[in-house]
Amino acid sequence: MAPPNESKQPTPKVAATPAPKLTAAATSAKRGAASASSSAPCVFSLQDGELTVGGGGDKAALLTDVLGNVTLTPFAEAFDPAAAASDAPRELAERAAANARRGAFLGFTLPAASRAPCRVGRLAGPRRFLSVFRFKTWWSTAWAGRRGRDLQMETQWVLLEVPELAGSGAGYVLVLPLVQGSFRSAIFPGDDDGVVICAESGSAAVTGTDFRRIAYVHAGDDPYRLMQEAYLAARVHLGTFRRCRRWRTGSGGARGRWDAFYLTVDPAGVWQGVSEFAGAGLPPRFLIIDDGWQSVNRDGDPPHEDARGLVLGGDQMTARLYRFDECARFRGYREGALIRRPPELFYDKTMPKAVVRKAAEIENTRKARKKAAQGGATDLSSFDTKLEQLRRELDQLLVQRDAVLAKLSDDGGAGAGELGLKAFLKDLRRRFPALDDVYVWQALCGGWGGVRPGATPLDARVVPARPSPGLAGTMDDLAVDRLVEGGIGLVRPDQAGDLYESMHSYLAGAGVTGVKVDVVHTLEYVCEEHGGRVELARAYYDGLSKSVAKNFAGTGVIASMQQCNDFFFLGTRQVAMGRAGDDFWFEDPNGDPMGVYWLQGAHMVNCAYNSLWMGQFIRPDWDMFQSDHACATFHAAARAICGGPVYVSDSLGGHDFDLLRRLVFPDGTVPRCLHYALPTRDCLFKNPLFDQQTALKIWNLNKFGGVIGAFNCQGAGWDPAEHRVRGYSHCYKPVSGEVRPADVEWSQREDTSAMADAASYAVYRCQTEELLLMTPHSEPIQFTLQPSSFELFTFAPVTTIGGAAKVRFAPIGLVGLLNCGGAIVDVEYGGGEVRMKVKGTGRLLVYSDVKPRRSLVDGCEAGFEWGNGGKLMVDVTWKQEKDGVSDVVFCY
Repeated sequence: MAPPNESKQPTPKVAATPAPKLTAAATSAKRGAASASSSAPCVFSLQDGELTVGGGGDKAALLTDVLGNVTLTPFAEAFDPAAAASDAPRELAERAAANARRGAFLGFTLPAASRAPCRVGRLAGPRRFLSVFRFKTWWSTAWAGRRGRDLQMETQWVLLEVPELAGSGAGYVLVLPLVQGSFRSAIFPGDDDGVVICAESGSAAVTGTDFRRIAYVHAGDDPYRLMQEAYLAARVHLGTFRRCRRWRTGSGGARGRWDAFYLTVDPAGVWQGVSEFAGAGLPPRFLIIDDGWQSVNRDGDPPHEDARGLVLGGDQMTARLYRFDECARFRGYREGALIRRPPELFYDKTMPKAVVRKAAEIENTRKARKKAAQGGATDLSSFDTKLEQLRRELDQLLVQRDAVLAKLSDDGGAGAGELGLKAFLKDLRRRFPALDDVYVWQALCGGWGGVRPGATPLDARVVPARPSPGLAGTMDDLAVDRLVEGGIGLVRPDQAGDLYESMHSYLAGAGVTGVKVDVVHTLEYVCEEHGGRVELARAYYDGLSKSVAKNFAGTGVIASMQQCNDFFFLGTRQVAMGRAGDDFWFEDPNGDPMGVYWLQGAHMVNCAYNSLWMGQFIRPDWDMFQSDHACATFHAAARAICGGPVYVSDSLGGHDFDLLRRLVFPDGTVPRCLHYALPTRDCLFKNPLFDQQTALKIWNLNKFGGVIGAFNCQGAGWDPAEHRVRGYSHCYKPVSGEVRPADVEWSQREDTSAMADAASYAVYRCQTEELLLMTPHSEPIQFTLQPSSFELFTFAPVTTIGGAAKVRFAPIGLVGLLNCGGAIVDVEYGGGEVRMKVKGTGRLLVYSDVKPRRSLVDGCEAGFEWGNGGKLMVDVTWKQEKDGVSDVVFCY
């Protein structure tokens, strides 16, 4: 934990380190901001040791006991007309200028240091706050509290509730650590409810004294717009990232599969998996091949051979990339092999699971041996004997597998043509033409352990991995342990672009359309001799951005293990999508049998709250899940309305296709929401994991309605004392809640904002299949959820149409889909008719208080059911020639 300043002192004399100036796209915007600031003063004030927000006599204290070296600079004053223009478009600069009075830079000055913790004050309170902090190097989670002592290490932002100023437009305040020059920052708890902002370079050779732009504060009365405005100000100020929510995959968020094989992925297995989906009428549109495709070995292995026996995550973390193309299992594939001889004729689809199960036995035995040794046992021979036997059994399985895969390279000597990954992907697309995108995994530094020195033309050197002091107190992590054990084979920073170009140009030529870049935050472990973490990150992210732009159509990249602020500020120029939560764990790796259940809620909460800030940069990706898991439907409901991709990591033969059909259309595309899912306002300062009373509620928007998902995630969470996520079994019980139309944030998009003014709404409950009618003033809908269960509420504004009789009508959607409203493509009213375009197949539900005279589907008379409180239903079928869209007409 970063120590606070010892005592109040006068502002020290500092070296002449200029504070960075805010640049904007147009001088007129800068002058406009300056003009606005002169007529409307900043809502923040720092006087007499107190940081306040509000105007006139209506103020609220945020920090007290503020030291003399702490500074506050109104955002508008940082506009510098003489500075060079940033890359922010004029429209963004003008929007930032329009809200200039709501923001200010919070910072400090200190004697020269490479790591500079400063106690900026004492959190005035109690005051409810929501924060996100790093519980591992790679992953962040939400944390709510009321006092400074409740803050956690490595906090990335804090949202303060200021209800006493809600009427003056300042009901919330965001405190946002930034990067400044070669330093990044985070928030830590201090003594006596103190708030510490720590700036660090990551290198003892890189010091600074002036940190007056190291954090930003912004006020507003809408927490979601507040986040947008604050990150927009950071974007215009820093000029290092783009508010890039583009998403290139043409399938609209297609379902794919990956990680089902761990490190044993091979062409026949991938082919078999894709074939199973296609055979069930759900053709995959998006495929990710995980890290088993790479050519890696360990320092003691023969330099030009793949490491043998890698199966589970952890084994490969000390291995390094020794060539840029595919491993031997893919390299030997001969074009046409699987077309002439499909894998179901010779491939044992139980083999991958058997290999993984055997490797898991080895891992569990190792853990048991380690535990026995730590407990004082001296005779460990029984463990060693068992390990030797298990390794022999695993080797035998791998020999059997390799013998089968040899058929794909020999194939009886049939034909010429391509070899390797290019041949495999060429055949895969020929057999499964719906497949739009194939991504492959890579680590930011190449492989988990980087690049093996001397194995490639690049200058790589093994650098010891050292976690930064700020990560002390985070959760123990296997990846960190292994990387510290083996170090990173770091390519020289000025060759980072060559590293990515070498990999990506080859992959693009083989037919790969994108990469999933993982293990992003290794750079902060190896930055000491490279100008610190910010400068090293700039070099690598610049090389990655240029290569992705050149080789993968600009945005063919997903980021993972990246949930730290310097990545988002520095590395998202070309990244369109990134992981919003940590890994999907199908069970607790530490052996808690309830982890099969409570870990699922923790994953969901992480994704929802991380989306609040990550969605300002990228499209949040809620990660894969397994469709045959005990909580599969729970996960599926969240993925259905998350607004991101939907993909699974099922084992071969382990698919619940009935569930998957509730997530996707028959062509493999997804009825995706318009926005990205976020927690509702009444959940922002709650703890939906272990307060025993709060259900997680998330909202999203469709073209003609909104949706609220309610989930009982109680039963797990962060333990500050034990520094780990653990189960809270006493919380794993039913919770109750309520929903209302105002829970949907209609105004967050211009094209949906008008729906906030509806006089009434039709509401469909997915699980109970009830259709209700309510107004904005109705009593809220009450619900009770069992542990690990959910309900989805679809809200559709009611429209009154003319004709012989006034008809109240609301489109709901296809009830067979979890996001039923996502199926509605268009709705038109007029002449006593309602005309709809609906994508998909199944039962279309609408609300109509009048029975229609007739209904038409694609111009033909269609029977319908009407009654039970206005429930009107008609069947639609998939129209392949019309991309699955049916024309439906109700005549009154």
